Amino acid sequence: MSEAEFSDWALKICLTGLILFLGFIVWKLGKESKAGKFGMFMLFFVLGFGVFGFIFKNVLIEFFVLNK
Repeated sequence: MSEAEFSDWALKICLTGLILFLGFIVWKLGKESKAGKFGMFMLFFVLGFGVFGFIFKNVLIEFFVLNK
């Protein structure tokens, strides 16, 4: 396994763990602050939108930059 392959796998695994941990933090924050259904929805929507933006950026890089 080369260093590039290891870095690619480590990024995917560690980033997934970080996203799950951030989801837990947001859930606990919403629960402790008694945010309610709409508040929890907004907290997770904003977190999900950020994650979607990161994934979308990587997809764009894969399709438009690396496939030349």
